[in-house]
Amino acid sequence: MTGAASVSLVEDVRAARGARWLMGAGLRPTRQRLVLATLLVGDGSDRHVTAESLHAAASAAGEPVSLATVYNTLRAFCEAGLINEISVDGSRSYFDTRLDDHPHFFWEEEGRLVDAPAADLEIARLPRLPEGAELARVDVVIRLRRR
Repeated sequence: MTGAASVSLVEDVRAARGARWLMGAGLRPTRQRLVLATLLVGDGSDRHVTAESLHAAASAAGEPVSLATVYNTLRAFCEAGLINEISVDGSRSYFDTRLDDHPHFFWEEEGRLVDAPAADLEIARLPRLPEGAELARVDVVIRLRRR
């Protein structure tokens, strides 16, 4: 197999993984959704992205997708249960392809969100929930800076 053929095969596998991911959640694999899904899950790795970083990755891959489309698509992925939104502060959200409950480290100087070891986290008790409410999720973001 030539180098170009193997690159094409890898791209096909990634696109197929992205399409299965979308269809598994009942989302139609439009061109833009497929481009973004392939960037998010095509290689099988977990990702923490911002809308801006995903837009930049799409542009670098030669895929014309507007930033507004990226935001709208990430919202659709969240609503479909494909990704979780992690709010780091009032102005910045990250989107996580890993769906299990796990904490995060946020490196403030770098603006980088990474998974933290879940086995090391203990939450002894949560406050009483207001009447009529149920717990949806607990997000733990541990903010870090270099010494």
